[in-house]
Amino acid sequence: MPEPRLPSGPVSRRQPSGSFAFRFPALVLAAALTCGLAAPAPVSAASGKGPDSVADVAERVMDAVVNISTSQNVAPSRGVPTPQLPPGSPFEDFFDEFFKNKKDDGDGEQQDRRGRRVSSLGSGFVIDPAGLIVTNNHVIADADEIYVNFNDGSKLKAELVGRDTKVDLALLRVKPDKPLIAVKFGESEKLRVGDWVMAIGNPFGLGGTLTVGVVSARNRDINSGPYDNFIQTDAAINRGNSGGPLFNMDGEVIGINTAIISPTGGSIGIGFAVPAATAQPVIAQLEKYGEVRRGWLGVSIQQVSDDIAEALGLGKARGALVGVVKEDGPAAKSGIKAGDVILRFNGRDIKEVRDLTRSVADTMADSEVDVVVFRKGKEEALKVRIARAPDDDAKAEAAGKDSGKGNADTPKAAPKKALGIELSAMSDELRKRYRIKVDVTGVVVTDVERSSPAADKGLRAGLVIVLVNQEPVATPAEVEKQIDALRKLGKRSVLFLVSDGEGNQTNIAVPLN
Repeated sequence: MPEPRLPSGPVSRRQPSGSFAFRFPALVLAAALTCGLAAPAPVSAASGKGPDSVADVAERVMDAVVNISTSQNVAPSRGVPTPQLPPGSPFEDFFDEFFKNKKDDGDGEQQDRRGRRVSSLGSGFVIDPAGLIVTNNHVIADADEIYVNFNDGSKLKAELVGRDTKVDLALLRVKPDKPLIAVKFGESEKLRVGDWVMAIGNPFGLGGTLTVGVVSARNRDINSGPYDNFIQTDAAINRGNSGGPLFNMDGEVIGINTAIISPTGGSIGIGFAVPAATAQPVIAQLEKYGEVRRGWLGVSIQQVSDDIAEALGLGKARGALVGVVKEDGPAAKSGIKAGDVILRFNGRDIKEVRDLTRSVADTMADSEVDVVVFRKGKEEALKVRIARAPDDDAKAEAAGKDSGKGNADTPKAAPKKALGIELSAMSDELRKRYRIKVDVTGVVVTDVERSSPAADKGLRAGLVIVLVNQEPVATPAEVEKQIDALRKLGKRSVLFLVSDGEGNQTNIAVPLN
């Protein structure tokens, strides 16, 4: 699965609440949320007004919402070396006074006698009377100590049970003298746009604060990670509320407030919460294992565009297009191939890439699932045994390793052109010129006409064409043969699976006319 990236635009996940927001030229994604001063309640389409009161619901759940405070020791900062003054200098007493709170660390540099202690504030909520508490991971990230402050004024030290950076959740445990008031999760999948919701949290360190709004949208992708499907709400959410609950009108938690869009760091009525349906499996695994054990398919995928759908004969754009298939991974063992479009996974229709990403992640390792792929104009049903996702470090290490195999230099042949693309058979000289790894095979693009459709679609010198119309190619002649065959069939575009020198693959549809 592709690694998640922080967006370069106006939206980005914020740092622990109560500290500061990353500011961009336009908007800021302020990471933690919930209730500042309550805005006027939206108008109900059914009754012409908002709910008369949420006081009864609030009274039931308020004591289950907590304030999370953390502290972190920061290493002493190094200073500058004490100036060497000549004996008897009139500035000697001044510098002795200035540096009296500094100490020598043995290498001629000074540092503060004591390190700094950094604190932050956030929100959370109790899900088990025995002491289990949910919050955002970014609220407690890098903390040396974590404390939970309750509505009655009591305070308990918490231990970290587990965390998940990809969904930004953390599970804490405290040891109370008596059972705590807890809340339960509701069914976030039943939410509709326009449903009333209530947010409770700790904005700006003020303590328990409540706001009311509606569900503005569902399944929002804000490019914060591979499993984005946020609930969007206009309930006021501000800094300090990260990890706080978003309730339905039955007092059930249907989301965990995580982020906002704002030009100032304060609420402008666009807040985001992790749905309960996404959070519950993660929290269950954190409680059981202390970590999240996601399923793994062993493929890279990309969105099916209209051009790609036409080139494949798929009809409308849907599914997830398979790029690289990891050798010896679950997909490879089940017969999934590069160029396949995954249309259904474990009984669920795959409309876009993130549908597959979330479905695979939610699947338990070692379970067998049904997968439907579109291949060469028809659907095929496959059985796949899902594996456990390798950790990020292991994947990065495996991806960075070179097999070390050499290959005999292919006899040089004159480059051929097709669709404005100059093509050459792979050779050692081309591998060296374009830094192509030995395990990348196919036909090398050595030049692309600037005004050609291929150039417009992103083809460039140094890329390697691996598949044409889902068929492997090793020579320019094979590329031309596939293109000619598509023209005879009246196709309007050709689908190339291309790879860069590192082996990162993508599909590109190029017009044939």
